[in-house]
Amino acid sequence: MPLRSTPRATLVDQVIAQLETLIADGEWPVGTRIPAEPVLIEQLGVGRNTVREAVRALVHTGLLEPLRGDGTYVRASSDFGAAVQRRLRRSGELEAYEVRSALERDAVRHAALRRTPEDVAALREAMAERTRGWESGDMDAFVDADLAFHRAVVAAAHNSVLTDLYEHFGSALRAGVHSVVSAPVPDSVRHQLDAHQAIADAIEARDPDAAEAAVSAHLAQGVAALTGRPDSRPDSRHTSGAPRD
Repeated sequence: MPLRSTPRATLVDQVIAQLETLIADGEWPVGTRIPAEPVLIEQLGVGRNTVREAVRALVHTGLLEPLRGDGTYVRASSDFGAAVQRRLRRSGELEAYEVRSALERDAVRHAALRRTPEDVAALREAMAERTRGWESGDMDAFVDADLAFHRAVVAAAHNSVLTDLYEHFGSALRAGVHSVVSAPVPDSVRHQLDAHQAIADAIEARDPDAAEAAVSAHLAQGVAALTGRPDSRPDSRHTSGAPRD
């Protein structure tokens, strides 16, 4: 087959590339609302139709999501992330939670071996934020802090591929945590202070076995809450040495 000349990028393609770069570089983080259409028109120096077509293309790929009456939000930072998001929308909370468990068991072992003092500080700060959210009764703040804690665990593993993959589970993780917090289970299971303390302690102590045991016990409680098991309670096999209720 003879080679053909490559067509020059259209104006829409150029705008799409700019928007993709803003998303990939973190200028527009996942979960944020992008500027309104008139702002994009002014900043990009293009027409309304060009902006609409570019945004529509990124909505189609899954990088952006329009919410009626509220604007358009970043839902993934890459095409791969968008594909993961599309797949997660076809899964149940329990399936996503089980995949999360697999990722975190590996991440916590690496974190225990590779963590830095800064990683430990990030874990402790997230722990403090969780406690403040719980004690104030602000469950949205509590969930945000809980997710920040687990992201800090994964970040401490210092594996960029693992970190990116975990980030793509963002919305599914939030839904799962909300479900556990809302489940009809004891407060000790909803809060899981001891479990998070055990994870942080094991990572700080550079003990991968204890870290994996702690995160497995913690996530088992979450699965029990999601499946409605009446025995959702701190795992009696937990051997991390952290105090229990």
